[in-house]
Amino acid sequence: MGTAAKVEQSVILFDGVCNLCNGSVNFIIDRDGGHFKFASLQSDEAQTLLSRRNLSDNQLESIVLVEPSAVYYKSDAALRIAGKLSGLWPVMKVFIILPRGLRDFFYDIIAKNRYKWFGKRDSCRMPTPELRDRFLDS
Repeated sequence: MGTAAKVEQSVILFDGVCNLCNGSVNFIIDRDGGHFKFASLQSDEAQTLLSRRNLSDNQLESIVLVEPSAVYYKSDAALRIAGKLSGLWPVMKVFIILPRGLRDFFYDIIAKNRYKWFGKRDSCRMPTPELRDRFLDS
């Protein structure tokens, strides 16, 4: 997938300097069976992907799931991602029945405090050679 303009596979956009976000990407990679591609929100590829879909480029407080036909943010994105993971994680998708405002309230608390609670990197993650094809910005 050489260009970020056309999405043929689900792409997760994440805060590349956030330790929690990077840990979440590792967690997903271990459980998604290759379903997702990834790009840090700070990357040119993510910004191009967002702008080509006429979406705001100030989504650094949220995980973004870009699918071929839709874009999801915050708890909607997290629950849809969980639905594609192996093990019992798809059960988490049941929380989609809760009002988005309630789900996002808790999501926003974690997002607001993620650097304080989990730390921050000086630069975005660099994928290992084995995982390079899973990242749009590698």
